[in-house]
Amino acid sequence: MVKKVAVKKVADKKSPVEKKKVVKRVRAPKEVRLKAFWGVFNQTMRRVALYEFNERKRADKKAEELTKSGKSPHFVQPVKEQIVDG
Repeated sequence: MVKKVAVKKVADKKSPVEKKKVVKRVRAPKEVRLKAFWGVFNQTMRRVALYEFNERKRADKKAEELTKSGKSPHFVQPVKEQIVDG
């Protein structure tokens, strides 16, 4: 019995199992698509209205109306929002 155990230990030392190197997959990042809008904001940077990019005049008009009717000034600024595909 002692001989068998000794033979197994010698066999284990001679043939170590080499692990294969793991190659990690590099996943391409998803493209984030943005669309431009005109946002009408109040003094505290809260968005009050949102218009398409080609409707700048309507956004300016809305900002003027809100400024005249309220206490705080309103202004127009470009906004970029993410497009959700689906």
